[in-house]
Amino acid sequence: QVQLVESGGGLVQAGGSLRLSCAASGRTISGYTMGWFRQAPGKEREFVASITWSGTDYPDSVKGRFTISRDNAKNTVFLQMNSLKPEDTAVYYCAAGSIRAPVSRLYHYWGQGTQVTVSS
Repeated sequence: QVQLVESGGGLVQAGGSLRLSCAASGRTISGYTMGWFRQAPGKEREFVASITWSGTDYPDSVKGRFTISRDNAKNTVFLQMNSLKPEDTAVYYCAAGSIRAPVSRLYHYWGQGTQVTVSS
């Protein structure tokens, strides 16, 4: 079992930045694909970023603005979010899986989420 706890969310003005953290416990995350997803009210959960030993993936909506990274020694994953837009407002979830894919159902472990609100 892997337990994931997100932190770092909050309220920020458009154009600002936030850094989300995802602290893992129970198992080392070094062998997992780690991902970030988000879900806005009334919308489906959306892929935001993933990282494996072979690289990172982003959808076009965040590419160039968001950066995912991991510190295996600290068992932590980060999501640096720059140039935030109101449409980035959502609950952001950290997830761990075994396959490099932007599909939420392929991830086995999930955090409880952290709210990010971007004001215009």
